[in-house]
Amino acid sequence: MPKSKRKSPPPATERLQKVMAHAGVASRRASETLIQAGRVSVNGVVVTELGTKVDPARDEIRVDGKPVVTRQKPVYIILNKPV
Repeated sequence: MPKSKRKSPPPATERLQKVMAHAGVASRRASETLIQAGRVSVNGVVVTELGTKVDPARDEIRVDGKPVVTRQKPVYIILNKPV
């Protein structure tokens, strides 16, 4: 019986302007303008090409030198408070 090869899941990459919009930096259209103006850097490299794929969990994104804080998964706390 042949062994099946497990493929690793693809990296969770998204378009840069979408990540910026989700982080609340600007709308997607405004993010595209910022990228084209050369005001956005990913891992220290200025990005001017639209559609650049980034991994929000791993890549450092900066707009005008300020880091973009991407959303983290919410933490749910459950309390048991008997009466």
